[in-house]
Amino acid sequence: MLTKELKQQKLRKRGMYENVMKQFNTVADLINLNPNIRKILGITNNELVIHFPVKMDNGEVEILTGYRVQHNNALGPYKGGLRYHATTNTDSVKALAMWMTWKTSLTGLPFGGAKGGIQIDPSNYSNSELERITRRFTYALGDNIGPDIDIPAPDVNTNSQTMAWIADTYMSTRSPSDRSNNQHVVTGKPVGSGGLEGRDRATGYGVYLNIKFWTKENNISLKNKRYIVQGFGNVGYWTAHFLEKDGAILVGVQDAYGSIANVNGIQVEDLQQYVLQNKGSIANYPKSQPIEKDDFYALSCDICIPAALGNQITEENASKIKAFLVAEGANGPTSVEGEKILLKNGIMVIPDILCNSGGVIASYFEWLQNRSGEFWELEEVLIKLEKKLKKVFKKVLKMSRKRNVDMRTAAYIIAIERIEKSYLQRGIFP
Repeated sequence: MLTKELKQQKLRKRGMYENVMKQFNTVADLINLNPNIRKILGITNNELVIHFPVKMDNGEVEILTGYRVQHNNALGPYKGGLRYHATTNTDSVKALAMWMTWKTSLTGLPFGGAKGGIQIDPSNYSNSELERITRRFTYALGDNIGPDIDIPAPDVNTNSQTMAWIADTYMSTRSPSDRSNNQHVVTGKPVGSGGLEGRDRATGYGVYLNIKFWTKENNISLKNKRYIVQGFGNVGYWTAHFLEKDGAILVGVQDAYGSIANVNGIQVEDLQQYVLQNKGSIANYPKSQPIEKDDFYALSCDICIPAALGNQITEENASKIKAFLVAEGANGPTSVEGEKILLKNGIMVIPDILCNSGGVIASYFEWLQNRSGEFWELEEVLIKLEKKLKKVFKKVLKMSRKRNVDMRTAAYIIAIERIEKSYLQRGIFP
């Protein structure tokens, strides 16, 4: 039986698809998008639902459900993460796939958008079971993925180890002479298995950079600015890591296990060590005070960073936020209605398709590195990432001022117009 929290998450997932369609239709109206292209972009190209058997450690077989939604590939191979979460379903994956299309288009990458996952709570499975689940799902996906077709990456509850299993399984199904040419079927792999130096921190570093670009543009120093982070996984941790180096002060954190605050500041590395020693949970961190879940967004702060799941800032809690800036580390963390309240209250929003795009840009670097047989050092990767993100940020800011619109609308305009141009130039086959 579903818990109340899981039921709420399922409702939020359904709301995510409604959210992305509202955002798309609003901008399509604004730019007078070609009606034929609007029809194409308003739907997904392919929606795969795969039921597959896996033998558990006790010898019993479980039938699991996996998803892969491929939204659009007008600009290149489908690209998007795989998440392992109990609330993964078709609607949520459709929304995330569409956001990926806008994200890759906005950043000027030669990719389309996709997303996928398996409907499980990975904490209920052993490491060997997760390996078998991953490998069996990869085999079931078959030729629906590939380095020039659809390139998965890590997402919620998946990591570089997950990607290594996928790459190995996929490569093992190719002919011996062709295996080495398929290493880039996924990105986010371990460095020793063809991964990119710095890929682990790329998304969080990108969130930090976008905050830095925005504050610099507005003549605001990050020193002593107070910030809160929802989600202290890979994205939340690395964002906080880099913000702390610039003198910003972490005063509140929330994850699936609890919410904590400390007006005097929480040391990022100390909290990270605690989390690693406590099965990924911030709950009961001794150098903080526990707070009620619903009080998290009401904490006094300058910058708010939702870096967990979708539809977290809604019309129910947006008015509580005291920050002057919301930087979206997660995909779709703010509902359309919630954003209207934020903007009305003078709170700026750096949208997800810009703010957390460091991950997919780094994935592109890894894909290129594998294709060319090169190896890039960490410093080189971070320099390339900052240069690319700065260019995209400035482009969004320029469009925002030109059209007198918020940053999300500006980002969508750039993303959708690039795809529209591609279709208009190439035509529709046949």
